[in-house]
Amino acid sequence: MMRILILTQYFPPEPGAPQVRLKELALGLRRAGHEVTVMTSVPNYPDGVIPPEYRRIGRGPIEESLPDLAGVRVWRTKIYPVRRGRFWKRLLNYFSFVYYAHRGLKSSRVGKHDVLIFESPPLFLGLTALRYGRRTQTRVIMNISDLWPESAVALGLVTSRWMIRAAECLERRLYRGVWKISVQTEGIRDSLLERGLPGEKVTFLPNGVNLDLFAPRERDRALAQALGYTDEDFILIYAGTLGYAQGLESVLAAAELLLPERNVKFLFVGDGTEKPKLQEMVRGKDLYNVRFVDFQPVGNMPGYFSCASASIVPLKKSKLFAGARPSKMFPALASAVPVIYSGEGEAAALIQASGGGTVVEPENPAAMAQAIRELRGSPEDLRRMGREGRRFVEQQYGWARIIETWLNEVGLGIEEEAT
Repeated sequence: MMRILILTQYFPPEPGAPQVRLKELALGLRRAGHEVTVMTSVPNYPDGVIPPEYRRIGRGPIEESLPDLAGVRVWRTKIYPVRRGRFWKRLLNYFSFVYYAHRGLKSSRVGKHDVLIFESPPLFLGLTALRYGRRTQTRVIMNISDLWPESAVALGLVTSRWMIRAAECLERRLYRGVWKISVQTEGIRDSLLERGLPGEKVTFLPNGVNLDLFAPRERDRALAQALGYTDEDFILIYAGTLGYAQGLESVLAAAELLLPERNVKFLFVGDGTEKPKLQEMVRGKDLYNVRFVDFQPVGNMPGYFSCASASIVPLKKSKLFAGARPSKMFPALASAVPVIYSGEGEAAALIQASGGGTVVEPENPAAMAQAIRELRGSPEDLRRMGREGRRFVEQQYGWARIIETWLNEVGLGIEEEAT
């Protein structure tokens, strides 16, 4: 048994892909017999509001017990919460957790650990991780879900040359200083290997899905009725962050093209920086076939997928996303809901290999609208894609299988610890 610390700014009950993945990682480590501790912030994502029950926290961390994380210790620190706003405010949000996490890790109550796993982005959290690792002789694993600053630069979110150079310098320092690096996509792994990192240092921890929670089920008619849908409606669901990278304007453009087909409906479940802009577009174009629902707890999402005829997973057209693998694909596939993937590269190949969906050119509303028409007109294809998508994730993308494989690869599996 080893004492393992997960250091992350984002963690349940907050919604989001990193939160789900890190929770499953914590549970997987616990099942493997390790002692697991999580150091995280008070919940504040995505709306920048700290719930009242967490506002009592002072200068030091507080311990919390979560019913669905039995046996895992969770410590929470203060953070500077940020609503939608300027990039520099987001930096304050990041650096406030870097500071409070550093203070929290110095607390004797948190204890000593053998391995620390930290989540990037935010990249700056690596400063806290490396300092703790040196001070306590703890091995550090960097878990990369998105290459930064590359992604921010490619999307035009960061343009300051000195900031880019500083971030790249920190990035290289972290790659040298950590014991292992785990990555979410093959594209990220290839990028690191091309930079000269040794293959034995880079491990693969892809996104997956809870196969028990997300499974084929009958339509939740009570929920569908509450949303204003009928059994005749063909519902396209987008579930996740409403951000810049997703290029959701093209989905609204497809919705506009499909306005004459009155039973085709679009359901956006989530939140993000682009939501006000998207809602304004819907109002301006009178897209009565589009509905928005706020972020939902993970436990509610199977009901929403049960109402869906297909799921839309879009990304902007960019070389940056050729190596992307959006986590939102997997709950849909596991729920036997066909995926319309609007993108290129790694995720497109995965959808094609799964048989659980179709791929269209990114940022091409006409192609997306045509794919929707074709699926709507072929119920047998929908059923076949649902079956094949479910079979695909059962074979390769259940969390238990993914985490067991990663533990053995990184050297933290039961067999490795026993030898």
